[in-house]
Parts: sequence; structure tokens; C-alpha cells
Amino acid sequence: MSNFWARTITGLSMVFILFAALNVSVWLIAGILFILTIVGLWEFYQLVRSENCHPQSYYGILAGALLYLDIVWIHFCRFSFSYDWLNILTIILPLPLLFLSFILELFRNQRTPLMNIAITILGILYIAIPFSLLNLMNGEDKIHYLGFPAVLTGYFIITWLYDTGAYLFGKRFGKHKLFERISPKKTWEGALAGAVVALLTALGLSYLIPEFPRIDWFVLSILVLVFGSFGDLIESMFKRSLDVKDSGNILPGHGGILDRFDTILISAPFVFLYLFLRNSI
Repeated sequence: MSNFWARTITGLSMVFILFAALNVSVWLIAGILFILTIVGLWEFYQLVRSENCHPQSYYGILAGALLYLDIVWIHFCRFSFSYDWLNILTIILPLPLLFLSFILELFRNQRTPLMNIAITILGILYIAIPFSLLNLMNGEDKIHYLGFPAVLTGYFIITWLYDTGAYLFGKRFGKHKLFERISPKKTWEGALAGAVVALLTALGLSYLIPEFPRIDWFVLSILVLVFGSFGDLIESMFKRSLDVKDSGNILPGHGGILDRFDTILISAPFVFLYLFLRNSI
């Protein structure tokens, strides 16, 4: 099977699974994102492990998983705050989880403790937090379309169509390098085609789901264009510095979880911030 068809089948399968979960339950999509968090963290720590870098892989995965579950628990259970031990523990749990990494490094007898701590915490920030924020976007999504949470589903659609448009058009017509030092295969033609696809998708969604104003759909698409592009380049920068082609091999045609979700990992915090400010103002 060619790489193109492997990529297509894998991509469509993942879209089907995520969309089915979005349509069924907030808890089901939370469970799938939890699995992606675990696998993504494992992939990240294996990717960066080298002679000079020994991240606390198992602790990083545990801490990232607990941070994810903590954010989901606080958001979906929506308990009213009171000064009892369970509520306070749930609120402050993420803080000691991060700093415990410093203490654990004392007992590992490694040559590069600063690097190990930094990479361990970076994995948690880079992977666990963005995936957990997707649940917050889902929980706050008051608009539904055909049973789907409209805004989060629209965000996924814009992101994936942007990626697909940029990849296909760039592969066929791309000539001018976008950022050759980091990613020689990415071109301005592909980026512009992806931008057009994303903006047209936002326009189409504004007609299908007018409850979410058109200007907000366009802002959402611009956030995906800007920060999603940076996410793609950042993942390429990581892989280039480590001299690897893919972050993993779990997804045929795509590589690893980080390869498939690189756009979302960087754009999700900015999209969440915009939606939060939009609902708060």
C-alpha cells in the first residue's frame, strides 16, 4: 500500500472515531483524549531520550495523566468550591506534581539533571495540557449541530481540512519553501492553499451553524492558520534536531501521535483562550 493511501485510510479512521465519540458523550471523547495523552507522552519521552538526555518517562506519563484527569474532574464534575480536603487537593494537585520532578532527579544519578527535569516538564506542558483543554472546550460548548458540539467539532474540521489542503496542494504544486531550515518540504503554495481551505470551511460552517457568529468562525480559522502552522513547524524542528523522520510509527502513513496532532497541540491553548475571553466579556 502506498504512503498516500495509508495516510488517507489512517486519517479517515481517526476522524470517524473522534467524531463518533463527540456525538456520543463528553466522557467518551475525554477517554479517547486521555489515551492520546498517555501515548503522546510515551512517544515524546522515547523520541528525546539519548545519551545526554534521560527524562523521567514513567513519572512524566503519570504526572501528565493525573494533570489531565484533574482538569477533566474539576470541569465536568463542577463541584461547588468549599474548604474541604477533597476540593482543595483537586485544585492544587498540579503544582506539586511538577515540582516533584526536581526531587526525584536527586536519586537518579544522571549526568544531565537539568536537562532531564526540563524535558520531563516540557512533555507535560506540551502534550497533557492541550489535550485536557479540548475537554474544557467541549464542556463549555453550548451550541450543538446534529448532536455534535458545534464549536469543538468545527475546530477539528477546520484544522484537518487545513492540514489536508496544505499537504495535497503543496505536494503537487509547491515550489517556494516556507521555512527550509526547519522543514524543506513545506511550501508557501501549500500554506496558502491550506489558508484558503480553512477560511472557506469557516464560511461554510457559519452558514450551517449561525448560532456561532461568522466573525468567531473566521477568528477560529485564523488562530488555526497561525498557531497550527507554528505547531507543525515546531514538531518539524524537534524531529530535525533529533535527526528522525517521524515521532513514532503507531499511525500508518502519519508516523506518531505527535505527527498527527502537532497542529492541535500548539493551536488548542490559543483557541481555548479566545473562546474563554469571548464567553467572559
